[in-house]
Amino acid sequence: MTSPAAAAGHGGRDPGLQPERTRLAWRRTTLTGTVVAVLAGKAGLAGGASAGVLAAGVACCVGWVGVLVVAHRRIRGLAGAGEPERLSLRSAVGVVVCVLVTVGGGVGVVLR
Repeated sequence: MTSPAAAAGHGGRDPGLQPERTRLAWRRTTLTGTVVAVLAGKAGLAGGASAGVLAAGVACCVGWVGVLVVAHRRIRGLAGAGEPERLSLRSAVGVVVCVLVTVGGGVGVVLR
């Protein structure tokens, strides 16, 4: 009896649909960040743009761009053939910091 990995033709484990699910999760994450950035921008423009609101909006957008960069790299890495490489610690810390900056900027805009 052959193992699924041997039947798949590679010597390692059979990744199955896990890379596809992870790729879709990264896409959902970027979509969520986009919604937060757009809503923060809308809230900032609707209430008048003070210096604090503009600074919070800029922080929100910078964090959003950082999440997009990391997510795009991961999506490209997961789309390739073979077993995808692991998310590095540097990238993981980077995306956490960017998400926190995005959320902080969004909260700053909403609270004015």
